[in-house]
Amino acid sequence: MNIHEYQAKRILKNYGIPVPEGEVASNPAKAKKIAMKIGGNSFVVKAQVHAGGRGKAGGIKVAHSPDEVYEIAKNMIGKKLVTHQTGPEGKIVKKVLVEKGVKAKKEYYLGVVIDRSKEKVCVIANPEGGVEIEEVAEKNPNLIMTEYIDSFWGIADYKAKKIAKFLGIPAENIVKNLVRMFFELDCSLCEINPLVETEDGEILALDAKINFDDNALFRHKEIAQLYDPSQEDPRDVKAKKIGISYVGLDGNIGCLVNGAGLAMATMDEILLAGGKPANFLDVGGGASLEQVKSAFSILLSDKRVKTIFVNIFGGIMKCDVVATALVQAAKEMGIKVPIVVRLEGTNVELGRKILNESQLNIITANDMREGAKLAVEKVKEFEQEAKKRRSKKKETYV
Repeated sequence: MNIHEYQAKRILKNYGIPVPEGEVASNPAKAKKIAMKIGGNSFVVKAQVHAGGRGKAGGIKVAHSPDEVYEIAKNMIGKKLVTHQTGPEGKIVKKVLVEKGVKAKKEYYLGVVIDRSKEKVCVIANPEGGVEIEEVAEKNPNLIMTEYIDSFWGIADYKAKKIAKFLGIPAENIVKNLVRMFFELDCSLCEINPLVETEDGEILALDAKINFDDNALFRHKEIAQLYDPSQEDPRDVKAKKIGISYVGLDGNIGCLVNGAGLAMATMDEILLAGGKPANFLDVGGGASLEQVKSAFSILLSDKRVKTIFVNIFGGIMKCDVVATALVQAAKEMGIKVPIVVRLEGTNVELGRKILNESQLNIITANDMREGAKLAVEKVKEFEQEAKKRRSKKKETYV
């Protein structure tokens, strides 16, 4: 689960990590009041969206008066911000963070992440912050220090001092508190970029990103409440509510599968057959009738979907239950696109019988590879028919 920068900074502050003075506003008037409360003549207004690259996209602006803060907030709030991470669709800015301007003498990078290849947590430090850590790792790997952490004991004092010495600033406590926060809150990423040293010698977390392990949120009710559904694809939000896994992609073949491994294999087969999957959708091993119907509605809400490929291996989830759900959903929702179905496992013959007797536009496949090929063929047929209809409509108009 991702959270906003202003939320991340509140958590950092609770763990003794200094951050600039500031508050969040959802309208220009509130933004101006915050600037007046902070005082001075230097402010930073930052769009609050779940995406990096805000500065380059115009989502971070410097102001020199409360009135200027008002104008900047007015031009940001309610507008779409497009960064390299949001994609061309962008994200609507609903809040801005107004902070006291900081004169940074030097910028650093400090993060705690999981190294999945080693199955360990590590601290990554870099004396050149403010840029993508991936770029530094590629161009100047010698500027990066990586220290692995014992998941039981946490970070040793000597390692915290070693990291602070590498950065060249007195940041031992910041390192230790960041690691402590990572473990106590079940984070998957804690990143301060940049960590800055001001001209007054103060060390501040100027920007921060914190991600949490979804599977551990039941232990952190206060963290779960920070979830902002407006920052996610509505289909993802709906999928979470009904307990299925969904990730939207940019293809035109909708995939409805039970089991993450089978979903990955299905997408591979579609690509191998020359098609492109429109999504990753895993209804799980014990999906109900309503969940399957809801999964269909999520798939069909994507206007790019030209064919649906249902690939089910029936175990706990019986093939006849899936077939019944498919037929009901197709009839109730008036599904116009072709549906290719491959069933295998418990009650497979009964499931196929239900599909064959439905008199719907459902094509059955004997195995996954055949199903993927059929789905790709149906997409081509669908596009050819659409092209003919457009051509005929054009001729009629002329």
